[in-house]
Amino acid sequence: MELRQLEYFVAVAEERNFTRAAERVHISQSGVSAQIRQLERELGAQLFDRSARTATLTTAGKAALDHARAALAAAGELGQAVGDVTGLIRGQLTVGMVIGCTITPLFDALARFHRAHPGVGVALLEDNSDRLVDAVRAGGIDIALIGTATTALDGLDTLTITSDRLVVVVPPGHPLAKQQQVTLRDLCDHPIACMPPGTGLRTVFDRACATQGIWPGIGLQASSSDALADLASRGLAAAVLGASMAADYDDRLAARVIDDIVSPAVLALAWKSAHSPAVREFLVHSRRAFVTRSTQD
Repeated sequence: MELRQLEYFVAVAEERNFTRAAERVHISQSGVSAQIRQLERELGAQLFDRSARTATLTTAGKAALDHARAALAAAGELGQAVGDVTGLIRGQLTVGMVIGCTITPLFDALARFHRAHPGVGVALLEDNSDRLVDAVRAGGIDIALIGTATTALDGLDTLTITSDRLVVVVPPGHPLAKQQQVTLRDLCDHPIACMPPGTGLRTVFDRACATQGIWPGIGLQASSSDALADLASRGLAAAVLGASMAADYDDRLAARVIDDIVSPAVLALAWKSAHSPAVREFLVHSRRAFVTRSTQD
């Protein structure tokens, strides 16, 4: 008994016609008929009543149908399991990371993945979030750490890493540091430093400004939080950051939540819904790495 015989048997049973079944499995009708007869000889029972124009199952055929379907499904699962293992023995995983965002747990996840699957090549690419999302959709990148204003990304699944309110960071003697509450209009009275367009944080900031009809002049732009903090500490501008970013500079800068920007800036992993075994394994290591980091914090 061969799997192809079971496949032809199921096709005839579902199509109720040898000709249509042959078209479905892409062989000749005579080939289907010959394989079904061989299967009947091996089982010692007739599976179809051929007396009418429609091929109908006999009692024996009805009894065999569910088992034939189960055998084909099991064979498919076996092939998938072997394919998954093969893909993790030799393959490639391309990971994207938003520019200027050094997230230690991501590197921990990459290291653990590499140790577990040394045969899989790992590449790490930096870009802005918009281009990373496009690359994941196009298949050039398997999974990416992005900054975003929303986790509802068409065709992609996401895992939220952080969700931050926007804050302004300034030196302790700055006028904004003396205020308990800071609004967008307060902020716009001062030179502003922010991340460039295409980043999640900038998207949240620009949307909030547009909603209020405010068009701020952003004189300084930088892709890394360290650069923005350095600009702010030198008194060149009030820098807009996420709250968790700003916490790294609380020894030299005062952070104030921008009260009227309610939407958070989100840092998230994004990947295609139909993902590879390598992506699935990397996600396992990523979840562990980020959960470990959050419990330590």
